[in-house]
Amino acid sequence: MSDAPAPEALVRAVPFAGELGIVVEEAAPARVRAALAWAPERCTVGGSLHGGALMALADTAGAVCAFLNLPPGASTSTVESKTNFFRAVRSGTVHAEAHPVHVGRSFVAVRTDLRDEDGTLVGQTTQTQAVLTGAGRTDAGAAART
Repeated sequence: MSDAPAPEALVRAVPFAGELGIVVEEAAPARVRAALAWAPERCTVGGSLHGGALMALADTAGAVCAFLNLPPGASTSTVESKTNFFRAVRSGTVHAEAHPVHVGRSFVAVRTDLRDEDGTLVGQTTQTQAVLTGAGRTDAGAAART
């Protein structure tokens, strides 16, 4: 897809990501970069960024990456996601970098690395996104293209 939507439009297409404070920093079919700042309301016991917040960051970056690899008129939905957590995040900003590992007619698989401000790997997510065409298409694809 050569005419990639602006990062702001991609976040608007995923309102939950905006509510969490996720920012898409770079968006291209080969790589999507997004970020989420630590905040007390996003934490669990001990001031650690909640795993669900980290998973939402990875899912958002991965979904945007999958979306940018879709054929015209298609949309996508996560059908599988697996996350490994390696260390807690207690301050700063987490940076996500998503890359496609498989782009097919029915599914797109994406790997997203989550790193803290020092560049240390804090988590890694592999997800599968369904390619939705025709009747299975949602309005999210059209919203992101505007």
